[in-house]
Amino acid sequence: MPKFGKSSRKQLETCDPRLQKLFEKVVLNFDCTIIEGHRNKEKQNKAYKQGNSKLMFPKGKHNANPSMALDAIPYPVDWEDRERMTYFAGYVKGISQMLEIPIRWGGDWNNNTILSDNNFDDLVHFELKKGL
Repeated sequence: MPKFGKSSRKQLETCDPRLQKLFEKVVLNFDCTIIEGHRNKEKQNKAYKQGNSKLMFPKGKHNANPSMALDAIPYPVDWEDRERMTYFAGYVKGISQMLEIPIRWGGDWNNNTILSDNNFDDLVHFELKKGL
């Protein structure tokens, strides 16, 4: 059975308890790595400058404390395998619905299930939906 390593656990602990609950359930059947939870000002602005985020600090959901977003990827990590990341996102979304934890994924920002209308892909990004 998969489980989180020390680095993933450390990142997950910086996140909202609902994200922790969700990904503790996900990892039981789908091996994954938590890349990042909370981002401080320096990390957020660096992500923005590198084109990995559309928001400067403190406007990102990663900037909340606890973080309202995290970046996760299937393990073993393959940044080129978009298909597996999309499959993983579907699995995460399914578990989130079972647990009644509404999330938004960076491969379908408007949650319309049409991936071709996305203008900025962040396939490892998962966040709690607004209004929670």
